[in-house]
Amino acid sequence: MLILSILFRPCYAQYQVEGVVTDAATHVALHSVSVYLPELHTGTLTGDGGNYRLDHLPQGNFNIQFSFVGYETKIVAVNAGSTIVQLPVALVRTDIETQEVVIYGTRNSNIKETPKDIVSLSQETMRSNGSLSLSDAVSKLPGMSQLSTGNGISKPVIRGLYGNRIQTVLLGIRFDNQQWQDEHGLGLTDVGTDRIEVIKGPAALEYGSEAMGGVLNIIEEKPAVVGTIQGDASMQLFSNTLGFATDAGVKGATEKLNWRVRIGAESHGDYSDGNNNRVYNSRFDGYQAKLSLGWRNGNWLSVNNYLFSLNHFGFLMEADMKVDSSQRRFSRDFSGPHHTVLINMFTSENTLFKGNSKIRINLGAHINNRQEQEGGNKISLNMVLNTFNANLQWEHYVSDHASWNAGVQSMYQVNTNLGSRQIVPDAHLWENGLYAFWKETLNKLVLEGGLRYDVKNIQTFETGTINTTGSEVQPFNKWFGTLNGAAGASFNPSAHWNFKLNFSSGYRAPNLAELSSNGVHEGTYRYEIGDPEMKVEQNFNVELFAGYESRQWSATVAAYNNHFFNYVYLAPTDDEYFGYQIYRYLQENARLRGGEASVDFHPEAVEWMDFTASYSLVRGKTDAGENLPFIPADKIRGEIKFELLKSSVKWTQTFIKTGIDYVLAQNDPGQFETSTPSYYLFDIAVGSHLHFKKQEVDFSIGCNNLLNETYYDHLSRFKYFGIYNMGRNIFFNLHLPFN
Repeated sequence: MLILSILFRPCYAQYQVEGVVTDAATHVALHSVSVYLPELHTGTLTGDGGNYRLDHLPQGNFNIQFSFVGYETKIVAVNAGSTIVQLPVALVRTDIETQEVVIYGTRNSNIKETPKDIVSLSQETMRSNGSLSLSDAVSKLPGMSQLSTGNGISKPVIRGLYGNRIQTVLLGIRFDNQQWQDEHGLGLTDVGTDRIEVIKGPAALEYGSEAMGGVLNIIEEKPAVVGTIQGDASMQLFSNTLGFATDAGVKGATEKLNWRVRIGAESHGDYSDGNNNRVYNSRFDGYQAKLSLGWRNGNWLSVNNYLFSLNHFGFLMEADMKVDSSQRRFSRDFSGPHHTVLINMFTSENTLFKGNSKIRINLGAHINNRQEQEGGNKISLNMVLNTFNANLQWEHYVSDHASWNAGVQSMYQVNTNLGSRQIVPDAHLWENGLYAFWKETLNKLVLEGGLRYDVKNIQTFETGTINTTGSEVQPFNKWFGTLNGAAGASFNPSAHWNFKLNFSSGYRAPNLAELSSNGVHEGTYRYEIGDPEMKVEQNFNVELFAGYESRQWSATVAAYNNHFFNYVYLAPTDDEYFGYQIYRYLQENARLRGGEASVDFHPEAVEWMDFTASYSLVRGKTDAGENLPFIPADKIRGEIKFELLKSSVKWTQTFIKTGIDYVLAQNDPGQFETSTPSYYLFDIAVGSHLHFKKQEVDFSIGCNNLLNETYYDHLSRFKYFGIYNMGRNIFFNLHLPFN
């Protein structure tokens, strides 16, 4: 990085963007408007006269985001090619929630200027909904669900796809924590995050392998306002698990330097279902720390991050592991069966600005240690996965309306078994992708398209009893190659309408379990055998999207057809191994079809009321007509929110909201599944932003599953043991900012 910065340093000048932010209707200057440049990780607030100024900017094209409570977020593209750029901005009042700049690949874009269907969820909303994890939080979005093994172990599901068919991006690089296993959860919290962005549908062109169902992009918290040091502390309480979560952080920024430190912890006891029966060993806890240091040196921007995470997740080993009330209800003891997951992650995100070009270099190292302890302090499964990432992208603006991107993405992984039991072999994995795409804006039409080619090598080694001499599955060295692409359009005929059409593909090589399993599978009492001759799994998706937005209401509708070639699935055989039925991994073409619709209504006549509703459905079958497993049931969600005390100076952003989830019966289960009946879930929450002397306080209190419904979620793996999902849960959130 130092050599590159020296090469580029002589060719830069300092630029400045300034202006006044006003109300579009009254022309009154707006104070304390957030002015933020996502690409440069810097921002400021407008002063008393609505004035703002951004200094020492490198030459280039940027999106500047102007956001203020009660106004529509405005995203303005600017070319810092003059010494001083005058940029006055007028914001329009609205009570409809508006989108921020989305991070798409490594680009920053207005959501209406990309053909992808992208939704986001802020940390504030996650906490006001009483979410227990990131997977739990995004499951409330249209088209989203979670595959769970209790409250602690869960992973996101996008349009019926999960695990190795969903890519997670964290701290600028791809995150991998052995997600091929159903009972291996995502294991991430919202500590230190600003929001989560979900890209629905294949995104191999920008993200590479495993982005077949979509991408979960975790966006870190914004840096401090230039010239300030800011701190905050948060606390969350949960009644059902007698659980808590807390975090605290401090961050500061100058015009050329920004930094942050944040730590967090959480602890939950066993949960109870709607019948008030305790689900033994569903407890979990975790500890997190995040450090960041970023700087700008002329035309070089660098953001360097470190993540530490240590989690324990209790899990069931037998179907009858429910105990009576004489045992400690809220024990945190992990002497029973549990997973221990340790994560150390280092990343460096770098951008070099050179006229109309940007060169991005993202580097990362991710050390993941996953242990399974079966009780009595005995470690059974102990896997270490070391991942090293290097991404290089060159973005060039041909004009103010056209740009092209080209890049290389590389990843190298080493999987090592250290425990007495192995379920996948020791292996080395390497993949490399080369891609290029074009984006052009023609008046009201935005076009995107490109191609990508990837190669992947998987080499396994003799490990334990998995692939020893004479066994059915032998060590191998295999190469996979695939061509992918995308083409799409976003049409904005007016300020109200947005139409999208997108064609995209995705791919993944079979994972180590699908290629090399040869033994009893953990917790399922199945003997599973992989197939080293499996082919690349690839999909092709066609999607239509329409959206309408006005001051009083907005609505969206999306429909998709996602066709898979060589879809990998597990099937039973008639053979047994010492009483265990033998299952084999097979491949067959398959198809997932579905869509989502949503509406947000905020009538001017009743300005204190807001109503939202959504509907999601997905159908999944093989070409032979068999139902695919873990396809979520249709879901309808409605919420009504009342905003109170709008004229109060002391109490602001005060709300009360109530919602209902109606999940329909799933009567088309996969081969190893059971049908699940329909159910209703009610929730309620109240909250406010309180000004108390010189201290500001944000708080909310609410209840999920208010009526203590007893139900099975179709994607809960506990349902096979006759165990229901969580019953009534009262939650409390408190956030204290210190400036």
